[in-house]
Amino acid sequence: FPSLSGNDNSEALPESIPSAPGTLPHFMEEPDDAYIIKSNPIVLRCKAMPAMQIFFKCNGEWVHQNEHVSEESMDETTGLKVREVFINVTRQQVEDFHGPEDYWCQCVAWSHLGTSKSRKASVRIAYLRKNFEQDPQGKEVPIEGMIVLHCRPPEGVPAAEVEWLKNEEPIDSNLDENIDTRADHNLIIRQARLSDSGNYTCMAANIVAKRRSMSATVVVYVNGGWSSWTEWSNCNARCGRGWQKRSRTCTNPAPLNGGAFCEGMSVQKITCTSLCGVDGNWEVWSEWSVCSPECEHLRVRECIAPPPRNGGKYCEGLSQESENCTEGLCIQDKKPLHEIKSQNIETASDIALYSGLGAAVIAVAVLVVGVTLYRRSQSEYGVDVIDSSALTGGFQTFNFKTVRQGNSLLLNSSLQPDLTVSRTYSGPICLQDPMDKELMTESSLFNPLSDIKVKVQSSFMVSLGVTERAEYHGKGHSGTFPHGNSRAFGTVQARNKATYIQNLSSISTQSELKTTAIFGHLGGRLVVPNTGVSLLIPHGAIPEESSWEIYLAITQKESSLQPEGTDVLLGPEVTCGPSELAVSTPFALTIPHCAEVNSEHWNIHLKKRSQQGKWEEVMSVEEETTSCYCLLDPYACHILLNSFGTYALIGEPISDCAVRQLKVAVFGCLSCNSLDYNLRVYCMDNTPCAFQEVVLDERLQGGQLLEEPKLLHFQGNTFSLQISVLDIPPFLWRIKPFTACQEVPFSRVWCSSQKPLHCAFSLERYTPATTQLSCKICVRQVKGHEQILQIQTSILENERETIAFFAHDDSNFPAQMGPKAFKIPYSIRQRICATFDTPNAKGKDWQMLAQKNSINRNLSYFATQSSPSAVILDLWEARHQHDGDLDSLACALEEIGRTHSKISDITETETEEPDFNYSRQNGL
Repeated sequence: FPSLSGNDNSEALPESIPSAPGTLPHFMEEPDDAYIIKSNPIVLRCKAMPAMQIFFKCNGEWVHQNEHVSEESMDETTGLKVREVFINVTRQQVEDFHGPEDYWCQCVAWSHLGTSKSRKASVRIAYLRKNFEQDPQGKEVPIEGMIVLHCRPPEGVPAAEVEWLKNEEPIDSNLDENIDTRADHNLIIRQARLSDSGNYTCMAANIVAKRRSMSATVVVYVNGGWSSWTEWSNCNARCGRGWQKRSRTCTNPAPLNGGAFCEGMSVQKITCTSLCGVDGNWEVWSEWSVCSPECEHLRVRECIAPPPRNGGKYCEGLSQESENCTEGLCIQDKKPLHEIKSQNIETASDIALYSGLGAAVIAVAVLVVGVTLYRRSQSEYGVDVIDSSALTGGFQTFNFKTVRQGNSLLLNSSLQPDLTVSRTYSGPICLQDPMDKELMTESSLFNPLSDIKVKVQSSFMVSLGVTERAEYHGKGHSGTFPHGNSRAFGTVQARNKATYIQNLSSISTQSELKTTAIFGHLGGRLVVPNTGVSLLIPHGAIPEESSWEIYLAITQKESSLQPEGTDVLLGPEVTCGPSELAVSTPFALTIPHCAEVNSEHWNIHLKKRSQQGKWEEVMSVEEETTSCYCLLDPYACHILLNSFGTYALIGEPISDCAVRQLKVAVFGCLSCNSLDYNLRVYCMDNTPCAFQEVVLDERLQGGQLLEEPKLLHFQGNTFSLQISVLDIPPFLWRIKPFTACQEVPFSRVWCSSQKPLHCAFSLERYTPATTQLSCKICVRQVKGHEQILQIQTSILENERETIAFFAHDDSNFPAQMGPKAFKIPYSIRQRICATFDTPNAKGKDWQMLAQKNSINRNLSYFATQSSPSAVILDLWEARHQHDGDLDSLACALEEIGRTHSKISDITETETEEPDFNYSRQNGL
């Protein structure tokens, strides 16, 4: 054989040798294709039988003999020689080869008969690039739609195998016939299901490395579908023309994962006509019947003139009548009939007489026992009760006088008070609340008093003021005063009563959102401060010689009224009372709302909670009724009512264009970490009471209002709300990654049930020296309205510019009683009513008064009132409680032609200037 020991590896070995007995070499193992991983060499091996020699040839050149490792053995079966050879191929050898094809090697084996060549084995450097040629892309597909996610793995040797992951779990297409991963590395889902929503990742791997693609989010959404229509409701008018409606809900199916809301109307209305009920009426009596053996005769009548129809009332009274037909001369049991009747009457009279005398004796005994017990209780207080009217529990006048030395405390109605050394107080004896007891016993007004006598006189004064002539002698011991249980009090003077109410309001906490005051025949106004909720009690609504404690409150806890479907609670749940008070004229209740008023987009209802806790519909705002009246202004609803209770406004969106007005406010404060600053963005109903709740919470947290709130028009079109922080100074402040934008689902905003929605952002300054913050807050509805709030503030409290929470704060005057509660002087009001309540040839002038004050609907309500003009003016007072625009009212009267001078001029000459002003409070 030619020698391979020299350096010339290019010397050609003979392809064959002379023929010799035996067989050609047979390869038992040929070299395989191999890949060099990183810098590790690979081993090629070759095995042949029978073989005298085996050598490798790579890229057409013989491999040096020294690089071969050879092993020799004998086949036990045939006795032929078996030879096995190994060589190493390094990365450097492969990289240094620059040929038209890959680096290759083959082995050649010799025997006595000749040579044999093995297959060529290629040697390549293995690798896998980092970047995918095509990453899968996220998709939003409807349910049962086809999903195709494309994936082209990175270039590599050998070619990478692809595997798909869903939410980090491998996908096995053999277990799910709906999924196919065989088509060119792509993932195909034939019919999308809700369970197919998730994050999908393409995994590529070969012998060198593994690579992950970017995750693709697949969302399978469901478009909403309408349910079947409900049955038509009953006609809302019991008599004549009205309307009836039917509704459907977007729940067949309900939209999921951002699917489109149903298109079309959720409510349909049609007009209807109800047959008016006809009440029955009696026909004329029949002739008297023949006199019976019982000395009576009969006559009858029927309810057929006309008979009741369409739910009308049946006739009232008897259908049959009988009387004696002998004028008392008929004989029964041997006595005239009139004698029998007279004896029965005398017996009944005796029984009634004795019963009355017995009741009188019992009443006198009870009175004597009560007076005795009362005298004993008074001896503990060091007072002499002169007049027994103290037992009535009403509002009385106290006359405090020094006690004569050694005189016992007796109930003596004949003793006259010494007015020259007494001091008179007027105030309520009947204090049912423990808070009132504290006010009476702990007040500094009574602390310095000496031993005193009290003269209790019948009076309707309620006052905590004192007279000029006052003398106190000696020291007295503390005591309490008698209490009663009556709720109704005597008539009171407005000025003194205002002082008392203000004392009570100072005791209650601001967070109660409740106002209480005592009103009499003169009427007045109650306001829950800074909430837009008010109550107007007209003059004369409460009977004379009586007073009532009236309250007005807002429910702060979650409302018990749960709207159905897409209905929305548009304002606070308001309670006024007491419920047992009956007023002679309607009172006006004002409730703020957050709807953008448009009858084409909203159907607004007034609901009342019954004593059983159920909510019942009172009326629709557009409904014609004589039970109550609703006037809808842009920011408040003014309601005329005759009964107290708990009321709320519900809005039913008729179209996707219905707008709920939201107030956007930004508050900020330093966190516990001095470098961090917290921003809280609130989106709440555009009602003062909703803003009041946010303000109270922020005061507890130390937050400051950073910018005047703005109004956002949020449509009922199912699109979500996005809140983001923009333009943060890059070298002064930073915000945590992925937190600069927050998205709130539509349902969370639309069905918030009056609870303010807020998002928090945490900003960090790089150094404590940074004290100024400048950024923008963007609040927008997707495909809707957008508001941007420019924040420019100092994070130090002593340098921050203060922004008022409320443009007009009315917390100083929660209650007004008497004439000063009304903008129109009472004398002017009487003249207006006398003028416009009188009909003339052209019609009733009060209708023109209503028209000039933009009251054009449901005039039949005013027609049922004893004084339509007075009720119209009460409604005007409720609408103008903050501005009191008398000039506009005067102009309206002049246009009618009933007056020639402005009311404001008359007011200046006939009334005093008010002690305080109300300002309209709409929030900011």
